[in-house]
Amino acid sequence: MLALAATLLLSDGIRAAELLWLALLVAAAIIATAAPQGHEVARLGRTAEVLLTAFAASTLNGDAEALLVYLPVPIVAAALSEGRRMAGAYLAAAGTLLIVGGAVEGRLGERAYLTAGAEWLVVAAVAAFQATILQRILLARRPEDPPQPYAEATRLLTQLRSVARQLPGATLDPGGLAEHLLEEVRALVPSVRGAVLSGSGGGRLVVLAQAGVERLDWETALDTESKVADAWATQQPIVSGRSQARSVSSRQTTSSMVVPLIAGVRTVGLIVLESDEAGAYPPSLVTKVQAVTGPAALRLEAALLFDEVRSLATTEERQRLAREIHDGVAQELVMVGYGIDNAVAALPNAEAAEEELRVLRTEVTRVITELRLSLFELRSEVDRYGGLTAAIADYARTVGASAGLRVHLSLDETTARLPAAVEAELLRIAQEAITNARKHAGAENLWVTCAVDPPFAQVEISDDGSGIGENRPDGRYGLAIMAERAERIRGRLEITPRVPNGTTVAVVLGTAPRAR
Repeated sequence: MLALAATLLLSDGIRAAELLWLALLVAAAIIATAAPQGHEVARLGRTAEVLLTAFAASTLNGDAEALLVYLPVPIVAAALSEGRRMAGAYLAAAGTLLIVGGAVEGRLGERAYLTAGAEWLVVAAVAAFQATILQRILLARRPEDPPQPYAEATRLLTQLRSVARQLPGATLDPGGLAEHLLEEVRALVPSVRGAVLSGSGGGRLVVLAQAGVERLDWETALDTESKVADAWATQQPIVSGRSQARSVSSRQTTSSMVVPLIAGVRTVGLIVLESDEAGAYPPSLVTKVQAVTGPAALRLEAALLFDEVRSLATTEERQRLAREIHDGVAQELVMVGYGIDNAVAALPNAEAAEEELRVLRTEVTRVITELRLSLFELRSEVDRYGGLTAAIADYARTVGASAGLRVHLSLDETTARLPAAVEAELLRIAQEAITNARKHAGAENLWVTCAVDPPFAQVEISDDGSGIGENRPDGRYGLAIMAERAERIRGRLEITPRVPNGTTVAVVLGTAPRAR
C-alpha cells in the first residue's frame, strides 16, 4: 500500500514536501510493523500512520486522494489486533484531522477534497468491520494445534504415576478392585453368589471377580437374549427371577440383580448378585447398590485403562526388541556362519583346523536357533480370536520341532475369555516353562495341559528331563520370573517333581471347575 501511495503521489513529478511526508509515513509504518503485536510501540506507530496520512492529505493540494489510499492499513491493523473500538477511535481521529487540516488550509470548500476524504474514511471503516468478521470465522474454523503424541503421552503418564501413588493401597489392579467392590456390595445386600464382569472386546465379557459357594458358568455373551446383555446395552439395573449363570437350574428359586458400572457415558462392567430367595431385590436395595457402584465404576475404569496402556507398551517393546535382534545380531551371526562354511571348504587338508571350524559352525548354528526361538517368543501374543490355548500350543509345537521334543497337547478352553492381561501373563509363564525344559532339562517329551474356563484357568508344563538341580542358577532365575508373573495375576505357581523323572510346572487361577 505504501508503494501504491508513493506511485500515485509521485506520478506527476517529485517534490520535496511529498518526499518528506512519504519518508515520515515509511518510518511510522516500520515502527508499527516491527514492534510486537499489542505492544505500546506498535500502537504508537499506528497512531502516527493515521495522523501523518490525514494531515499530509489536508496539506498537499491536489494529492489528498493519493495519500488517503494508505488510510485503511492502520485502521484494519488496529481492528485485528486491538478490536473494533480502537479502530473506531483511529477513524474519528483521522476524520477530525481531515476537517481541521482542511479548515486551516481552506480546502473545506473543495468538492474533490471532501469527496476523497469521505470515500476513504468509509472504505477504511468497512474494511475494518469485514476484517474482524473474517478473523472470527477463521478462528472458529481453525483446527486446534496438532497434538504432540509423545509430549502428551509423557504428560499424561506423569500425572497417572502421581495419581496412582495417592490411591488407597497404591493399586490399579482391575481384579483387586473388582474383588473389593464385590465384598462391599455383598456386605450391603443379601446374596449367595456374585460376580463382577467387564468388557473384553469381541462381544463378550470376562469375569474379573466372583464370590459364592461354588464356581459358576456366568453368562458372558453380549449378543444373546439375557439380562446381562440387556443391562449392558440399556445401562439400567435389571432384576430377574432367573439366574444369570448357565450352570444353575432354571427350576431353582432364584433372584438376580444385574447393575451396570457406568463411568461418564461408558459402561465399564456389570456386577451380578443372586439369592436363592424369591423377590430378594426390591427397588430400595437396587438404589443402595447403585450408590456404591457409581464411584467404583470410575476406579475400575482407571484400572482397566492403565492395564491396557501397560499391555500396549509391553507388546510394543517386545516387538521393538524382536526387530532389533532380527535386523542386527541374528543377521550378523548368519554371515559368520557362512564365513565358517567358506573357511571349511578352503581347508580340505588341514584336518585339525577343519574340525575346530566344524565345532564352531555347530555352535553358531545353535546360537542362531536360540535367537530365532527368542524372536518367536517375543513376537508371540494371544490372538484376540484364537485364544490362550491356541497361542501356547503354537509355541510348544514350534519349540518342540526345533529342539526335537515330542510334544503332547491336552487343550480344553471354553468360549469365555480371561482378561487380556491375565492371558498374556499365562502365556509368558508357559513360554518360560517350555524354554526351561528345552534348554536345561535335556528332556525327550513335553506334556502341555491347558484348561481355561473363566475365571478358572490351569496351565501345566511337564517334561521327562533331569529336573531342577540345586546348581542351576539360570533355571532358578526363570522360576523366580514365573513366580512374579503368577503373583501379579493372583495365581498359584506349583513346581513339583515328575515321577519317575522330570519336572512339572503348573499355574492355577481361581477354583477348579466342579464335576459335570
